[in-house]
Amino acid sequence: MLSTLPAAAPKPIAFAGSPLDRADHIRMDDEALAGLMNWRARVLLLDGLLPGVDDQGGLVWGSLADVPPEAELVFLGLIEGKAHFAPVPAQGAEGPAYAMPRAWALMTQLSPPDLAIYGAARSLVDWHARHRFCARCGAPTRLAKGGWQRHCAACGADHFPRTDPVTIMLVEHEDKLLLGRQPRFPPKMYSALAGFVEPGETIEEAVVREIREEAGVAVRDVRYIASQPWPFPSQLMIGCTSVADDPTLAIDTTELEDARWFTRAELEAARAAGEAGTELLYFPRPFAIAHHLICWWLDR
Repeated sequence: MLSTLPAAAPKPIAFAGSPLDRADHIRMDDEALAGLMNWRARVLLLDGLLPGVDDQGGLVWGSLADVPPEAELVFLGLIEGKAHFAPVPAQGAEGPAYAMPRAWALMTQLSPPDLAIYGAARSLVDWHARHRFCARCGAPTRLAKGGWQRHCAACGADHFPRTDPVTIMLVEHEDKLLLGRQPRFPPKMYSALAGFVEPGETIEEAVVREIREEAGVAVRDVRYIASQPWPFPSQLMIGCTSVADDPTLAIDTTELEDARWFTRAELEAARAAGEAGTELLYFPRPFAIAHHLICWWLDR
């Protein structure tokens, strides 16, 4: 059983806290859903998978008249009784999250509620764009359950949007934290180690395995801290902390370019330096759960 810590939860995390009521009872009712597709309905206007952002830094919403009649629309949920939808683009995501500077620039303008709405919408419509054919028989599928499912009429299979669990973890030893960097990171950027939970694994087992594989460190006392939906393409980041008795590192250079132990003073200095960073370290950016995990550890 995964234990939790009694300390205060981290501050609000990016892509969490959506104001939408997902209204599952409406997803299941085709007649009720059709009744909401009227002049009051709002449609999230996207440029492919990029968010439309207005002059005030808010998401751009239109009406059903702003999308082609043949467009697939995903029902995002309700706000004050109004149905909100997002259109499925012609293509899904190409390339990893760090290769999308324009997307990051746009997202920095959004408020936390808008960012949460966009994150969920992006995950959903990207999945639909990449799963238009049945994984069982190869026939075309159609949107169902308001966009929270795809159905294959040829073989009867139903397909559901996936979320991949990823553990991201702090490792503590004698008031130091272990952080690593990948080759794609900007210079001096270090972050918490992370990895996918594999089939047949608990969260605790994934934490122990990933740290051992990437850094050669054995850990114990795995504890849950917080989680974050991460829409690139659709992951659930499960933030944990752990303790190492032996700080000796054996870095897997196929996974990490470097890993090292940072003192509390070094991390505090990097946090205080903000965007400028220190000569040693850039603190993870607020979009990332790693930022909140390290802040939680510093502020305990």
